[in-house]
Amino acid sequence: MPSKPHTDTHPAVEAVLIEGYRKMSPSQKLERVRALTQTVQQLALADIRRRHPDADAREQGLRLASRWIEPALMRKVFNWDPDLFGY
Repeated sequence: MPSKPHTDTHPAVEAVLIEGYRKMSPSQKLERVRALTQTVQQLALADIRRRHPDADAREQGLRLASRWIEPALMRKVFNWDPDLFGY
């Protein structure tokens, strides 16, 4: 028995999306990934600002970075311990 896809996208819509991605040039795909990454970072930063309204720009940046960078590297490079300060 085939497994069910882990998506809420209708198969017909998914087929259209996949066809659209296949027609994109590599630079168009890269731009799409860049834009989506930027959107995710903006949403994460909005969440950080909501959770830590008094944080200055440096603290916001560290909290944002700690969502993508391993804790050991955050401690070593930025002297920021996500386990202690959170993200």
